[in-house]
Formats: sequence, C-alpha cells, structure tokens
Amino acid sequence: MCWSRFRLCVFALLAATTTVAPILAQHDPMLPSAQQAPARLRLYLTNGSYQLVLSYKITGKLVVYRSAERNGESEEIPLELVDLIRTRQWQNDHDPNQARDPAQDSGDRAPVLSPQLAREEAARAARTPTVAPNLKLPAEDSVLVLDTFEGTPELIPLAQQGSDLNKETAHAVLKGPINPSSGPHRILDLKGQVAEVQLHVDDPVFFVRLGKDDEPADTGGAFVVDTYGAADRPVPSGSALTSGYILERVEPRQDERVVDSFRIALLETGRKQPDIIELDAQPMPGGRWLRLTPKQRLEFGEYALIEVLDDRNVNLNVWDFGVHSDARENLEAIRPELPRSSTLGRH
Repeated sequence: MCWSRFRLCVFALLAATTTVAPILAQHDPMLPSAQQAPARLRLYLTNGSYQLVLSYKITGKLVVYRSAERNGESEEIPLELVDLIRTRQWQNDHDPNQARDPAQDSGDRAPVLSPQLAREEAARAARTPTVAPNLKLPAEDSVLVLDTFEGTPELIPLAQQGSDLNKETAHAVLKGPINPSSGPHRILDLKGQVAEVQLHVDDPVFFVRLGKDDEPADTGGAFVVDTYGAADRPVPSGSALTSGYILERVEPRQDERVVDSFRIALLETGRKQPDIIELDAQPMPGGRWLRLTPKQRLEFGEYALIEVLDDRNVNLNVWDFGVHSDARENLEAIRPELPRSSTLGRH
C-alpha cells in the first residue's frame, strides 16, 4: 500500500513539472519571443544617407553595428563618418526607450562638452568635413573634386582659369552676360587641347566653398579658434549663396578648348541642352561647403565647371578638367590619411 502511494506521488510530481515548465518558459522575460521582431534603427551618416541597423555601439574610433539589410551581420564604419546627433534624434522621435548613448554600450561615459567647446568643434568639422574614409576637405582650397585612382579616393584641387589669383585659393568672378534669346555661341577659349586635371571616373563629386572662411560660422555665439598658423596663409574665397553651377563639355580645337553659351532659363526645367550637364546642389552640414553631383554620368572628354551668377550672367573664370580613365595620377591629389596611433614616450 505504501509503495503504491509512493508511485502515485512520483507520477504527480513529474506531471506537475512537465506542465509548469512550458508556462515558466513562456513568461520568462529573458527568453526571446518568436513573435517580436527586432527594432530597426536608422544609423545616419555625415553625407545625409543612413543604414538600417538592429543595434550599434561605439568601439574606439569605430561604430560597430548589426545590419538589418544583411540578416544581422556585424559590420563597422569609422566614427567620423557617422552623424550621431541626427541618429539619436531619430531614435528620440520614434522610440524614446531606444534613444540611449551608444558610448554606454562600450562601457565608456560619453564626453560632456561645454557649449563653447561644442561650437568650436562644430566649426572645425564644418571647415574640413569628411567626404570619404580618412579623407577630409582641406582648409586651403576653394573648389575640389572627388576622384578615384586605382581604387583609392582622392581629392583634386581645381584651378580657376582666367584668374590671376593663387591657384589653390582662387574664386574670382568675371561677369559675362548671355543673351537669353540667342543660340549657343562662343564665349570663352581655354588654352591647350586638354586640361591639367584629368579624372578617372565618370561620376565625380564637386565641392565648392561657400562665403569667406574668415567669416564666423552661425553657431549661436562668438568664440575664438586657434588656427595654428593658418592666419599667415591666404584666406580662401568662396561662392555666393545665390550662385548655381553646371558642367559643360567643351570642344577641343587645335591648341584651345571652346566654351559656348547656353540658355540659363532652361536650367532646372527638364529640357536638355547640348553638352550641358546639370548638377544637384546640396549644402553640407555647417553651411561652409556646397556638394555638387552630376545628374548624369560623364563621357570621356574635356569639361568646364561654370558658375551661374544670375538669370543673365555667368562667371567667365571657370574650372576646367577632363575625364580619361587611363590618365596618370594628378600631381596635386590629396590622398586619405590613416589616423595616427597615440603612443606614450618615456620621460
């Protein structure tokens, strides 16, 4: 009789265990739910685009994230290419519980900057923004183009033709009127059949400095920035905010290249003009640079970047270049600089 009762107790205990275990597993908050999909976050980049990610964290000078577009694969990107302010703002707007400082994920406290230091840092970043990995716009040039040579991105300064100013800092304006009712006619001759600068890609990106670099940035207050001797160099001049830009494919003739007029009124209307390539213009963060992207790929040949001053005038001081994939590397090319590792010396 006692043995029978013992067996009944054992069977009851086993039945209770098998019944309760699934219930505990179902309500255990530490176990993943099959019906709950991971949140997708936007990791914004400094060029305005964004990556869909499942999570991200800061590790040294890198941002490590799990890509939502590639099944959660772990990837990384330099911290300087990530717009953390816009990323956190998007998280705040869409899910306040997700908006935490990624520096906490790496075990470090986020540095707290005073408003003055924050404005100073923003002004420095606006003067020399990053346009490719480890490649920043320099503080000494007015117009540059992003090229790629043998797989490496490079910035090429463009010299202004027709100006006697320093090549590196020139942005002179020589008004040239264009009759809006006349057909294309010759307005400018460039010396030589080919330009000194030859690009190797058909989708270059142009960067034009806006305003004057000695003007204070709109950062909400006055402050002094140590220029480390930059005051001794010529101050680069910039473009007016009202200017527009186009590319024109120029025609080589004997020892010169001919720039023809075009109809300014037809720009941004969708109507095509022979040899005219329109550009998408986008101010970069900080308002000190203008990013220009051609609306179509460039064919091999010679070109001029032309500044449109208003509805009747263009700047006859143009920036010339060519597109030839087999050209040699440009002498003035600015190549990426790898970050230097900090080491402590013995004292």
